[in-house]
Amino acid sequence: MNSSSDTVLTTNHSAAASSVKSIEGQIGHGLRKPPRSVAEFEPLLTADEVAKRLNVSTDWVWDHSSRRKPLLPVIRMGDGTLRYRPSGIEAFVDEQERRSALRRRA
Repeated sequence: MNSSSDTVLTTNHSAAASSVKSIEGQIGHGLRKPPRSVAEFEPLLTADEVAKRLNVSTDWVWDHSSRRKPLLPVIRMGDGTLRYRPSGIEAFVDEQERRSALRRRA
């Protein structure tokens, strides 16, 4: 390689390293979630699929995705459609189960 391409590679590497440090700083301060590894990706669910999983109506899912408590963890897509992570729905079910158990004890 010649010195000009070495300079470009060094500059690009420095910029990338700086960008990584910036992201790491944001993650450390709670401003940004760490990136997901490829193994962590999961297919997103539709409101219909969540309704079937929770044995409720699709209207219930829509209501609890925006205005009624308990709120479902939702991802709003650019075109207004709603999507859900299966792990988020399972965490929601676990939290509702935990709260139910606490109410029984009280």
